[in-house]
Amino acid sequence: MIYLSQLMGNPVYAADGEKIGTVSDLGIATGEVFPRVTSLAFKGPGRTPFMISWRKYVDTYDEKEIHLKVPAVEIRFSYLQPDEVLIARDILNKQIVDTRGMRVVRVNDLKLSDTSSTQLRLLGAEVGARGILRSLSPALEHVALKVARTFGHPIPERIIAWSYMDLVERDLSNVKLSVSHKTLDDMHPADIADIIERLDPRLRGQVFAQLDDEQRAGAMAEFDDDAMAAELMGGMNEREASRMLSEMDPDDAAELVSELDYDKAEKLLRLMGVQEQRAIRQLLGYREDTAGRIMTSEFAALPEGKTVADAVELLRGLDEDFESVRYVYLSDEDNKLSGVVTLNSLIVSEPQTPLADICTREVITASPEDDQEDVAEDIAKYNLLAMPVVADDGHLLGIVTVDDALDVLEEEHAEDLQIAGGIASDDESAHGGDLLWLLRRNAWFFIWMVGAGLFVALSHLTPAFQAPLHEVLLVCSALPIALVLADDSVSYVTNFFLENDPDDEDSPSMLGFTIKSLALGIAFATLVVLVEMALDSVVTAAAGASMPKPLHAGFIAAAIAVLVAFVLCPVWLLVLRKRDEKNEDTSGFALSVAAMVIACLVFCFAVGQLANVMGILGVFA
Repeated sequence: MIYLSQLMGNPVYAADGEKIGTVSDLGIATGEVFPRVTSLAFKGPGRTPFMISWRKYVDTYDEKEIHLKVPAVEIRFSYLQPDEVLIARDILNKQIVDTRGMRVVRVNDLKLSDTSSTQLRLLGAEVGARGILRSLSPALEHVALKVARTFGHPIPERIIAWSYMDLVERDLSNVKLSVSHKTLDDMHPADIADIIERLDPRLRGQVFAQLDDEQRAGAMAEFDDDAMAAELMGGMNEREASRMLSEMDPDDAAELVSELDYDKAEKLLRLMGVQEQRAIRQLLGYREDTAGRIMTSEFAALPEGKTVADAVELLRGLDEDFESVRYVYLSDEDNKLSGVVTLNSLIVSEPQTPLADICTREVITASPEDDQEDVAEDIAKYNLLAMPVVADDGHLLGIVTVDDALDVLEEEHAEDLQIAGGIASDDESAHGGDLLWLLRRNAWFFIWMVGAGLFVALSHLTPAFQAPLHEVLLVCSALPIALVLADDSVSYVTNFFLENDPDDEDSPSMLGFTIKSLALGIAFATLVVLVEMALDSVVTAAAGASMPKPLHAGFIAAAIAVLVAFVLCPVWLLVLRKRDEKNEDTSGFALSVAAMVIACLVFCFAVGQLANVMGILGVFA
């Protein structure tokens, strides 16, 4: 086996021993399971690029040099053929789609197999750390492997076979990548959306443009990021975008259109068919985050006087892309929802059985103005596959399907995690890095270090604040108590916010929450003072003298900061509720940082006041 990184830059010698250049690239024939290397690209004198046939001219090769069969004067240069790609230019250090693992990866090296003395074939792409190390230096890779094995953590190769690679950085629509190749065209829309979301922004539109209208519509409905979906829509011409919207389910299309500016949305809607346009405009008429906005107007309905045979005929006549059907809804003479028949009941019933005899009259419904989270929770509570949405007069307007309910619950769960201080998505965790992860979970430590640093700097740089370093450090040793409890106060607020709906009659009042927060603040502040007194007693008994005054001041200041932190709890609750009413996201981490910064400032102010009274830290000396 040999790697592209081991061949790049190697000298190329003619048959007479003359050096004619250095290797710059290899060309492969793409229409094979394991593509043959068909061309050798090298840079000659003056860095002039040349390309020759591998099969015709290459005699021998190894990790150090390449020898040709003929003298330099007999070489005839060639050109890249339509079914060929240059692997260093088109694949190395580029993003590819691993169609088996359904992920986007970057190629760090390419693995080749020498099937004969002169023939090379491409096996696949190295996407792991070894490819990076090898490209830097084979010796570095060798040392890293030995060290990793010594510690019992070997670094494996991560090879993606050519047959599972899909290139995205060049328009290769006319190139057959492999005889058994699986491309984006063969993937589920959810997988396509997931892959496009992970691509570099400059590549998303290029890959999206290669899909047909149906594939675009399917993928667009699966995007988690509405803003990115709108951006992709903005890159399409108006007729293409309109056709794609027509292919989408009305609820998904309405959600996407709502992300566009008014003029753009109106142009696209006018280009659509009358029926599709009416369905989308109807959904856009409802407020965001309501059942009306996420329902679909595509459902199966019949008068209750019809039979099982009529229902089966109706279902057979539906389009293939019709929203998944699990229920047939019945209407009475006044066109009001009167019952529902499950698909299972239709299957086991005789064709001439009246639908009224096998329907369920107790239908669980929603109003179009109901909160979408409540509707989703009811669908989960009653194990429904869809919930009908009815108008005030009982007329059936649409249905909310279980897949849309799951999306709502997932979004609400992500928001709850964000408010509670968690990370909203795996991507954020993956791209944030270890430092961000550490900062999120140990913010108090960083704020403590900053606060202590400011104290130390103040003691050295401010003439009015000349204090020995040991006194400053003793005061700051109590600061973590204030920071940790301030962080806990925000956790207390966010848990209360998530568990109690202000519109619920059983929810505690704001006054009750304020009194309880104040009581907790007094209790924790008292506990801090009691700990300080107990510690002072232990020190006195052991050393025959009480604790140093700076440490006393630090504990008292921490108790004051803790009390203020819990007094502010109602303020944080109001912030959460006001932003929630405006459908604005709120980060629990940001609230925690704000609370800890305030606690730090209160601590510093309290220390300043106490220092003047207790005669420590050299204040105003």
